[in-house]
Order: sequence, then C-alpha cells, then structure tokens
Amino acid sequence: MKKTIALIEDNADNRLIVSALLRRTFDIDTYTDGFEGLEGLRRKRPDVVLLDISLPGKDGVEVLHDIRQDAELSTLPVVAFTAHAMAGDREMFLAEGFDDYLAKPIVDETLLTDIMARLA
Repeated sequence: MKKTIALIEDNADNRLIVSALLRRTFDIDTYTDGFEGLEGLRRKRPDVVLLDISLPGKDGVEVLHDIRQDAELSTLPVVAFTAHAMAGDREMFLAEGFDDYLAKPIVDETLLTDIMARLA
C-alpha cells in the first residue's frame, strides 16, 4: 500500500509537477489553500504534508501552527515548499517547526523524492 502525501499548494502547475514526480510511489491528496488543506488533513490523515508557504487566506506558517496545535495532527511531518529561497530562509522555516524545507522551483527531483521517502 502506498503512503499518502498531502500537497497544499495554490499553484496548479506546481500541483501538477509534484504529482507527476511522486505519483508512482505515493498517493497524493491535493488542496488549494490552507483552510481546505486543514479540513482535508483532519478528514484523511496523510503520512507527510508538503506545504506551500504563500497561500491565500491562511499562509503556510499559520497552517503549520494549526497542525502543531491539533492533538490528532501534531506529529505529522510537514515540509515547507516555497519560493522563499534566500540565505537564512531554510533555517527560519525549520525554526518555525517544519521538518524539512524544499525550494521552488524543483530543480532536482531526487531531492523531492528523497525528502518524501525519508519522512513518509
């Protein structure tokens, strides 16, 4: 049985790319914003969450904080998936409580697959 990744990402192209890269190994549930993502995580708990930071309505850091405060979801591995890729951004997101960090655009698909395989 495949492990499940929840991808919370508002950009359709990014959802398509990630799904294409991971669908052979993982089942992928996609959500387009933080509110929908949180509802989906509570309805069907995944093995790992790939979470965009710049989401409409509720950004990825706020979603992460909601996940960490929810007794049923608090232990979920969550990866920051973001175009915020300046010096210090990775450390900042890890300090917020993310389990790992992946910069967009994806230039090395093995990095994505390795992170997901390690955390799922």
